[in-house]
Amino acid sequence: MLLQSIKLENFRLFQNEQITFADGKDDKNVTIILGDNGTGKTTLAQAFRWCLYGETDFSDKVVINRLVANELPPSQSADVYVELAFQHGENFYNLSRKLTYTKDSSGNLKASNAVFSIRRRDKTGNTTNIKPTLHDSEVNGILPKELSKYFFIDGERIERMSKDISTHKKVNDFADAVRSILGLKGIDSAIRHLNPNVKSSVIGVYESSYDSSSNIKIEEFTQTIEECKTEIERINERLEELDRQNEHATIRRNEKKEELKQYKDGETLQSQREDLQQKISAIKRLRSNMVKTCCDDFSAHMGAFFSLWLIEKAMRMLQENDFTGKDIPHMHGDTIEYLLKQKECICGTSLTEGSVPYEKVRALIDFLPPKSLSSSIGDFKKMAVKKVCDARETDIYTTIGEHLAIIRQQEEDLSNLEEDLQAVEDKLSSDDVHVKIRNINAEIKYCDRMINGYAKDHDQCISSLAVANEQMRLADSKRRELALLDEKNKKIEIYKAYAARIYQELLEFYKSHEATIRGNLEDTINEIFKEIYEGGLSLTIDDKYHISVYADNYDGDVETSTAQSIAVIFAFITGVIKMARDNRSSTDEDAKLFSSEPYPLVMDAPLSAFDKRRIETVCTALPKVADQVVIFIKDTDGELAEKYLGRHIGRSHCFEKENEFISRLV
Repeated sequence: MLLQSIKLENFRLFQNEQITFADGKDDKNVTIILGDNGTGKTTLAQAFRWCLYGETDFSDKVVINRLVANELPPSQSADVYVELAFQHGENFYNLSRKLTYTKDSSGNLKASNAVFSIRRRDKTGNTTNIKPTLHDSEVNGILPKELSKYFFIDGERIERMSKDISTHKKVNDFADAVRSILGLKGIDSAIRHLNPNVKSSVIGVYESSYDSSSNIKIEEFTQTIEECKTEIERINERLEELDRQNEHATIRRNEKKEELKQYKDGETLQSQREDLQQKISAIKRLRSNMVKTCCDDFSAHMGAFFSLWLIEKAMRMLQENDFTGKDIPHMHGDTIEYLLKQKECICGTSLTEGSVPYEKVRALIDFLPPKSLSSSIGDFKKMAVKKVCDARETDIYTTIGEHLAIIRQQEEDLSNLEEDLQAVEDKLSSDDVHVKIRNINAEIKYCDRMINGYAKDHDQCISSLAVANEQMRLADSKRRELALLDEKNKKIEIYKAYAARIYQELLEFYKSHEATIRGNLEDTINEIFKEIYEGGLSLTIDDKYHISVYADNYDGDVETSTAQSIAVIFAFITGVIKMARDNRSSTDEDAKLFSSEPYPLVMDAPLSAFDKRRIETVCTALPKVADQVVIFIKDTDGELAEKYLGRHIGRSHCFEKENEFISRLV
């Protein structure tokens, strides 16, 4: 499956866009799609899944462009359309999915009339429209949905997969992926089709076809064999269930052991917490005191702070006007009041209210004690000079600024201490670490008991399985002796023997080649992993496809970081793809049996978990392991990706966000 183009209409952020992909000619098999966060890179990644399977990871499940939806008149409809063009084998495909949204009279959107179509064109140019009843099988034949997660992957999915693979969860998924991509699935299906322990298999059908008319004992032996098969099937199911339970208990025990490591220095953690709590309380007290000091200083100098400007303005006005000599020596304001009341000046001039002499005499009151203007001005100047000097000496601006700087530093120290305290408390998760440790140890012991119990049940099942197999073998041997005496049963016996021999040959062939493939896969994964993540680490894959990371020259399993875990799953995916690619181009006919059609590796922001050095190694590895690479990259990683992928880049696209509803291809 090699991508050619994808067309999007009204799909989330994209109103009408078409993207073409590098075809691999001239060693240019990489398409990069650049864009800031929120420009639609993840939306485009989801468009592939929606077109192929009608599914997305969007939480609201609404795929129509919001601007189109908002502007849609009541009772009107709009279509969401995605078309994917690609080559698979010798055929060329156009897959399209259309979903119609209609707005009702209340303004609510309803989706209906989903239409999925597949058009296939062979190498001669003949075009076939695949019938709707065959759509699922056609898509499944190209890329099964459960397998697509290994080729269409985003940052979140790769982190989930890395967690699963590091904790040995969903190992059956990884095993199935290897079988499918490396061509073992067909042989595995053939083995299941012939399996003598399954009633519906070829051999199972022969088992139920014996004619007992010639000898009643044949029916008895057949009944015994059927009972043994039922018992064997039950035991095998029980063994599988025990394996699952044992796996879960082992994972849980290992998780608790890892958790226990956080508490091995529990007393130290508690001391750290108490020390941090004391420091936090002390800083809070200091901060409270500094806030009070700041407020007290401001309150004490608030009058000067607010009156300084007015005082300086008044002083300027007084300097501009001369009031010297305006008051009369040794005369009191009461004297003026007396003269005005008598309506006659001491010089004999009449002081009639409203007259000029009256007003001039009355004006003297403002310059005579007890309201002497020049004296008041003198006192004011002395007071003003003192206040100005005090304000300038205090420099309230600087003082308050220094106080606030101290408070800000205290806030920063307090924040850091609270973060440290939170980290310690996250590890403690309890007021009493001893209780926590005791509970964890109790759960570990419980898991140990469960694992030991599963082991005993497993041994008993193996013993019972051996007994049932022996009983079935004896019954089958005796029935064979009788069957060979009857011509019809003799044919059944011969046919069954042929089927059993084919089954055995396939089983041995599968086991041998599966072990070889697993060994080669381990080598390939290690080769890629060490390119990405240096540091003396190696990967191992056991027969159940548990992947473990080990340090060289160290016997224990290594606890991996997030970046290491992502490197593991990245190496796993690219390793499987590389092996399939190498097998296709091999001159060894046996190797070609274990290959598959090429598939694209579509990755949404896979570089964000790595540092610059590892981005280089990832970019170097990608074009070599996959036939086609489509990589969505943040603008911040764009220069690095273009630098290291440069000669392999056949197509480059960039998304730019026009507004909250629309992104454009620029």
